[in-house]
Amino acid sequence: MYIVIVGAGNIGTPLIEIATAGGNEVVVIEKDEKKAERAASTHDCLVLNDDATIKDTLVDAGIDRADALISTTDQDATNIMVSLLGQELEVPNIVSVVHDADHMELFRRIGVHTMQNPQRLIAEYLYRAVKRPSIIDYMRIGDEAEVFEISVGSDAAIAGKTIQQAATEGLLPDDMLIVAVERDDSNKPVTPRGNTEVRAGDVLTVYSERGATPEVTDVFGHFEDHDTHPDDA
Repeated sequence: MYIVIVGAGNIGTPLIEIATAGGNEVVVIEKDEKKAERAASTHDCLVLNDDATIKDTLVDAGIDRADALISTTDQDATNIMVSLLGQELEVPNIVSVVHDADHMELFRRIGVHTMQNPQRLIAEYLYRAVKRPSIIDYMRIGDEAEVFEISVGSDAAIAGKTIQQAATEGLLPDDMLIVAVERDDSNKPVTPRGNTEVRAGDVLTVYSERGATPEVTDVFGHFEDHDTHPDDA
């Protein structure tokens, strides 16, 4: 792919590394001279020390043959302008970071794929690690639903049961689904079927319409996710 990346800051730099390592042809546009020099000396790509909100700069970057334009600057106004120019120049795939959640709808209205402020996402992830320590990884879908990874405890109600048995006993209600099973004696994830037995130590990928609430994680033997207060003792 031919990818034009705008910004070589905290977000753009790892993106440049990933994109170049993936064998893509990458052109970076960075207005700050020091950041541009650092990107040019570190990564195997063309770096333009210029303003991406000027159409001629994008033209110089070869935007006419770009498969994607990704704007990663820390200014939403800049990202919007770059995205609008990308649309005018008919780039097939335009992606932008959005720092202010109030601007998210504007980006979507102009037809740009967006990524929420990554600093906030990291903060939410860290908070979740404290709030729900049993969850290995998770992804939110909509307002409440989540896909998450969780290990099966030795005293889990679901341990030793097949998925069909767990569903029959109400441990896996209709709004919860086991998507994948990882276990030590298998080199690849197990695709779960009704007769698949869930074992202690398995790492499950689970979809829950209610999210990973304490009541949901209890099923997998994790009771530490319940909020506790000194008065509860």
